[in-house]
Parts: sequence; C-alpha cells; structure tokens
Amino acid sequence: MTRTGTADVLIAGAGPVGLSAAAELRRQGVRCRLVDRLPARLPYAKAVGIQPRTLEIWDHRMGLARTVLEAAAVLRGQLIHVNGRERARIELTLPPEVPYAFAALPQYETERLLEEYVAGLGTSVERGTELLSFTQDQDGVTARLRTASGTEEEVRTGYLIGCDGAHSTVRKGLGLAYEGAAFDEEYMLGDVEADWDIPHGYGIRSSHLATDGSTDDLLVCIPLPGPGRYRMSMLVPPELSTRTDTDGSTPGAGSTPSDGVTPSDGVTPDGGLTSGGSMTSGGSVTSGGSRVPGDGLAHGDGLAHGGSGASGDGVAHGLEGGRAPELHHLQAVVDRLAPTPAVLSRLRWSSVFRISHRIVARYADGRVFVAGDAAHIHPPTGAQGMNTGIQDACNLAWKLALVIRGEAGPALLATYDAERRPIGEEVVGRTVRHATQGIEADPDDPRTILLREAQLLVNYRNSPLAPHLDGSPETPRPGDRAPEDSPAALHPGDRAPDCAGLTASGSAYPWRLLDVLRERTGHVVLLYATDPTTVAAAADSVEATAKATAATGPDLQLIALLAREPAPGLSTPDTVPVPVPVPVYRDATGEFARLYHPNGPTAYVIRPDGHLATRFPLSATSTALPPYLTALSTPSPPPPPDTPPEGIGGQQDSTPTGDT
Repeated sequence: MTRTGTADVLIAGAGPVGLSAAAELRRQGVRCRLVDRLPARLPYAKAVGIQPRTLEIWDHRMGLARTVLEAAAVLRGQLIHVNGRERARIELTLPPEVPYAFAALPQYETERLLEEYVAGLGTSVERGTELLSFTQDQDGVTARLRTASGTEEEVRTGYLIGCDGAHSTVRKGLGLAYEGAAFDEEYMLGDVEADWDIPHGYGIRSSHLATDGSTDDLLVCIPLPGPGRYRMSMLVPPELSTRTDTDGSTPGAGSTPSDGVTPSDGVTPDGGLTSGGSMTSGGSVTSGGSRVPGDGLAHGDGLAHGGSGASGDGVAHGLEGGRAPELHHLQAVVDRLAPTPAVLSRLRWSSVFRISHRIVARYADGRVFVAGDAAHIHPPTGAQGMNTGIQDACNLAWKLALVIRGEAGPALLATYDAERRPIGEEVVGRTVRHATQGIEADPDDPRTILLREAQLLVNYRNSPLAPHLDGSPETPRPGDRAPEDSPAALHPGDRAPDCAGLTASGSAYPWRLLDVLRERTGHVVLLYATDPTTVAAAADSVEATAKATAATGPDLQLIALLAREPAPGLSTPDTVPVPVPVPVYRDATGEFARLYHPNGPTAYVIRPDGHLATRFPLSATSTALPPYLTALSTPSPPPPPDTPPEGIGGQQDSTPTGDT
C-alpha cells in the first residue's frame, strides 16, 4: 500500500457539492484532492433546478454565472392544471434588485462546468477512486483509498469532507445517526422532447382527482435546455414498480427497454418549480403520493458520488435492478394529463425513484465533515437539495481555508454545524410540509415563499459569529427576513444583497455590488459615508484595529462607498478632495442605502460566502470590529438546539406530491 500526504483537504464525492467545495478551497490557495468512485460523470439530468442564490454565489465566488446561464434554461413560471382545467399560473418573478432568475440545467452539465473551473485551478477529479475507510486523530485524518487500477493508497490529510451522497461512506464512518423515514410512493422520470403548445420557460403540474378528492394521476414537467426538452416525472405504473410484493416477488423484471434507454440506478430528482399537494392521515392522497411507512431510506441515486455501490446499510435506495420506463409509459401519462396535445420523442434517459427525508445528527466530528445529501435528504419540492448542499460547501470551505492558513483558530470550524444544520432542518421540514400538505398550507405571503424557495432568505442570525445589534428585533427562523422598511432589516448573518447603480472614477458605465465583490478571497469591509475624509480616516482605523486585535487574522479588503449626495462643500458627487487609500465607488442611485439601511457613516463586513459578518458606525470601529475578529478564533458555543421541525425523524403518515 502506497502512502501519500500532499493535500490539506480530501473531498470524497465529485458531484456539485464536492466540486463547489474544491472550487472554493482552491480559490483560497488550499491544496485538496477530489476523489469519486464513479469512472465518469453520469449522463442523467438528476438535480436540475438552480436557484437564484446559487447563481449569485457562483458569480460572487467564481464568476461562473454567465457561463451557467448560457447553458441553462431560464424558468419563467408554472402552469397548474387539475382535471383538465387550468387552476393557476405561477410567475417566477423576483424583485428587480435580485440579479438572477430561476434556471434549470442537467446535473451532468453543472458538474462539467464546475469540473472545468476546478481543473483550471490545478485540481483534477480522481475518478474511479473510492474512499474505503478513514481514521482521525488530533493532527489529521488518515484515509484508505482504492484507485481505478485497483491498488490501495493510504492518504494523510488535514481534513476530510464527505460529499458522497445519501449512502455516505464518511457519515457511516463517523457513526452518525441519519434520522428520518422513507416515503412509500415511487415515481418515474424521463428526459424527453415534447412537441406541444406550451409557453417557453414554463413548467407543468397536471393532476387528476378521483371522486373522493384523492389524486390518482400526476404529471410534472420541468423545462431543460434545448428545443422542447423537458424532464417529466409521474406516478409509476404497477408494472415498473421496484418494490417487493408480499410474496417476495419484485414487479418489473430488469431489462433494457426496447426504445434504447439504458436503465439507471436511480436518481436524486431536484428540479421542482413549486410545491403542492397534501395528504390526510392514514394515507388518503389528496394531491399525489402515498403513505410513509418509516421503513428505511429510499432516496435518489444508487450510484452516489464517492460512496459505495452496494449500500450494505439495510436501506432501500433508488433502483436495485428494476426496469427503466420506456417512451410509451411516459406518452400514456402525457396523453391523459397534458394541458395540450403532445407527442414525445428522443427519450435520453429514464428511471424509477423513491424519496426520503433525513438529516444527520451533526455535520462535523473533529476533522471530518459531511455536506449535501450526506447530511440531508428530503422531497424535491422547490429544488432545494443540490442548492442547499452547494451552500454547505461554501460555508465550510472559507472557514477551513482560514484555519489552514493560520488566520483563524480551529474552533471556527464548529460554526459550520452551528450555521448549516439549522438551515438543513428548516429545508427538510419545509419540503416535507409542502409535499404532504401543499404549498397553500404555508402561512407566508407568496412573495416571501418565492424568495425563500430562491434561497435568498437564508441567514445565520443565530450563529456564534453574528454579533447582536442593539435594538435588533427578535431573531427569526433561518428562512425568515425582516420587513424591508425596517431600519434593522439587514442583520449580521443575513445575505449581503446585491445592488445596482454604483459608479467609479474612470469608468463610464454603472457597476453592481457583485461586480465589485467578484472573486475576492477575503473579508470585504465596505466603508459608507458622505465625506471622503471620513472614509480615509475609517480605513486607517480598520487597519490599525485589525493589527492590534491579532498578530494574524483574516485578510480584510477595504472598499469605500460614498453616499449619493456629496458632502457639504463638494461641488459634484465625483469630487474627492483628499486621497483615499482604498478603491472608491459612489452609490449614485441610492440603491445601496435603500437595501443596507446605513445610519450615518457605517462599516459593513462581508464574509467570503457573501453573508454580512457585522456592521457598525465608523466612529465605533475600535470597539465594534474586534469582537468579530476574536470570534473567528474563539467562537462562543451555539445556542441549544430547537425542537426538530415537522418532518424530521420518525414515521410520517403522508406523501410527497412528486414535484420533481
């Protein structure tokens, strides 16, 4: 067995989550290895929904948003039909300050783009390389790998991240509980082309209600890139069921369909536009689905990235040798439920899948972490899974980078679980609730629901890294937000919103805040004031305070933002009578002030993951900045865990709708 030790971080699993972790680590100058047991990317659509917040992160961190959007399909809305009549038309319209829309892209394309980006930073995916086992001690992690050639390798690394799916080898190696249950219903997917008269960019959710009000037929269609291309999901017919009957037989013998589709080993569907449907106790379906027996996990892709092909964990997961749906199976459902006549063709891929809802007991143990499906799985309503996993990766990676570079203490890594597990709990609970009760059961207004589905409301206000602000209102749930007209609408831990209308000397066109922040690797300190003299003094104060707080600390990149109106005595907004030792931009339209609510000259510290670390008056820099810098080295303990939200743990007498 060979022994190597050339990486600071080993990442198991090269799906979107593992690739996102590798991208951020490499951007931060951290050496990492990225291994995946699969010999090649799977050519299946799988997770297709890309949320606006994910595009924002890819733009902010990597400058990838344009590349992704050029390859993706923009989602504009969804048509809801029940019993052949249009029940609703949902428009996916976001506020104008949100820079990106909802989009759809097959997972293999997302992986390709991320893999190309990571390769450009000097790290290649080691395909066909499987994580077999690992141990950890105070100084690092020792992992045992089996390479594509069959040889075994012992790797010594500082940290291990498990992005290896629902059957995670890393999670099992840590012995972490994965509480939850499986939904009993089975669905089938198809990646097809449809010749029909449907508005461009709109998805379809069509169902048929029986006389007792239950749903006995369901069709969900998500647009994909390409003319007439959709990923369709529907209830599986009995002949394709992969479940074992009471007599021990399995419906649907394994075979290759006559129309040329190769069966897959299941999928992780994640492309729903909206949620819907509900179920009464005891299993009576009112909008698609079936009872949830709590008989173990059955979720998504049996060929999970980085994990073991045979789960060996007593868990039913994806397909286990069943028959793939053929084109005629999908056409039959479309003939019954499509809102307009349609002819399907070019079936690229199909599968039968099941869904579970689970969350890991904790996201970290010592030097080992789990992210994405290794940490949480849930119904695909709202396309939350992959996007939540990508935010897991971004949250963890910048903290690892600071610790590895010696710019923060190891205790900082405890904030990964403190910040991300509440988000995972909220997502699992919400998607189960939407899948079993319908989105109409959500008490929030439609605009808030849409912003939450877009993941623009994710916040870390409860984090030990988020200092409390005097006068702040009661801390909300992770998916809540303060009213836009509240002076304290932007809190430490909130997403730092983008804004338009910035100008810079020497530039003839306006800038967005994302343009200013793009591809920076450290914390950014925005210094807002009307007077350049105040900004110059504040910049000196920030640098002096940072130096006095710690001999080593995070890189603070300072940027000046001058208010829309010039200070008294300045003839024009572009006049800067004194040298300012940092880049200077002007809030020419007042958009920054509207979204960030400065109360006089104010500093905003933005974390590498695009969340607000803290804000304070420029005059209070010497007393307000040190607590955050200190928290990076010695964060306070997280608050006691709340009661798990609905849908986590135990058995559920309910069903998902199949909005995939």
